Amino acid sequence: MATRETAVASRPLLHELFTSGLYKRNQGRMVRQITCLTIWVFVAAAVWRFHDVFLSNWMGDSNRALSYLVAVALGAAGFWFGYRLVNWPKFADFLISVEAELNKVSWPTQKELVRASIVVIFTILFLSLILFLYDALWKFVFGWLGIS
Repeated sequence: MATRETAVASRPLLHELFTSGLYKRNQGRMVRQITCLTIWVFVAAAVWRFHDVFLSNWMGDSNRALSYLVAVALGAAGFWFGYRLVNWPKFADFLISVEAELNKVSWPTQKELVRASIVVIFTILFLSLILFLYDALWKFVFGWLGIS
């Protein structure tokens, strides 16, 4: 027999779009909130661009209010989709496990981070200098041979 949690976790996304409950509300909150915010920013940018490029040209100035209404409706639908997506059991379980794995990471201290950043910056500068010198050398050699 399937348990209630298994039945909830196997619901399709289309069914989940028409519910309003939260799935495991206290687990993976940070990753779920950041994911939802990212989806909302993407939706807002897409709707703004869609209105700016397509709707305003297609509907013209005479239907400006209608074009804004369509854009707001699309934005609201996209925001609702993003909110429901992070509460869809399959995706929410994935995000919960992502946060659990992130909690296992040993993050460097500020001193270690500064030291490693300095090493990377000096390595890049050194390699840039080497490549510049090789380029100058080959430019001189090819110029001397009359190739370039």
